[in-house]
Amino acid sequence: MPVIRPSSDLRNNYNEISTICHQTKSPVYITKNGAGDLAVMSIELYEMLTDRLMLYKELQKGIDSLDRGEIISEEELYEELDKI
Repeated sequence: MPVIRPSSDLRNNYNEISTICHQTKSPVYITKNGAGDLAVMSIELYEMLTDRLMLYKELQKGIDSLDRGEIISEEELYEELDKI
């Protein structure tokens, strides 16, 4: 279940919100005037999510190249990996 807190808690109870983010490894949703406004998360969670997004984008590039019929041999693959 998501943790939802008012914006005043971000200012008045920062340490508590930080602890929740680190312990649950989930974002805390911040409301402003009763409506959703922000999602606050630990740097660890943020980096994990951005790394995952980058991986998905690279995987999609591979899928797209297969759809276009761009196939390379095993030898070409290893040559490219050696360059990296």
